[in-house]
Amino acid sequence: MPVILKLYIRLVDGFNRRVGRFVMYGIFVMMAILLWSSFSKTFMTPSMWTLEMAQFAMVTYYILGGPYSVQIGSNVRMDLFYGEWTLRQRAMVDAMTVFFLIFYLAILIHGAVGSSAYALGHFGVEPYSFYRDLVWAFLTGGKEAANEVLGYIERSPTAWRPVLWPIKLIMLFGFILMLLQAVSELLKDIARIRGVDY
Repeated sequence: MPVILKLYIRLVDGFNRRVGRFVMYGIFVMMAILLWSSFSKTFMTPSMWTLEMAQFAMVTYYILGGPYSVQIGSNVRMDLFYGEWTLRQRAMVDAMTVFFLIFYLAILIHGAVGSSAYALGHFGVEPYSFYRDLVWAFLTGGKEAANEVLGYIERSPTAWRPVLWPIKLIMLFGFILMLLQAVSELLKDIARIRGVDY
């Protein structure tokens, strides 16, 4: 296997491992939010923010932890025949099916780019040009120029009304990490099929 591909696998796997190990402690954040929610509903005036904040924490936990879960093989799979196959047979099937995952992730990323641009106030049909203009404005004119590119910031329609762009950008980042991990898994499967080290 070429050195550049080995380096790609090491970098992506290492980064996703660190993100996954950090994000796994998000379960305690969710528990604290839900515990506060129960406490405030029982003994005080219920907090408006707890339900949505727990949902945001769950999305962050799930989306950013997904690539690490794929990396260590703890994702759910149909194991009717798979468990009986050799490592090479598994790699052959995985190498074919990972293309469906890559295609699906490409569509998710495209949708997430549009959705996060909408959350930042872009209501047109070219979200990529919006991000290009936003970055260019920030680099040339600073924060004030970037604020002029931004439009009406999307908020949740609930009583708490949090802005939605942070969670949408987290989702976009998680989809990109998952795509990078899927390509890493494909390269590892090809190495297993060929019987070479990675």
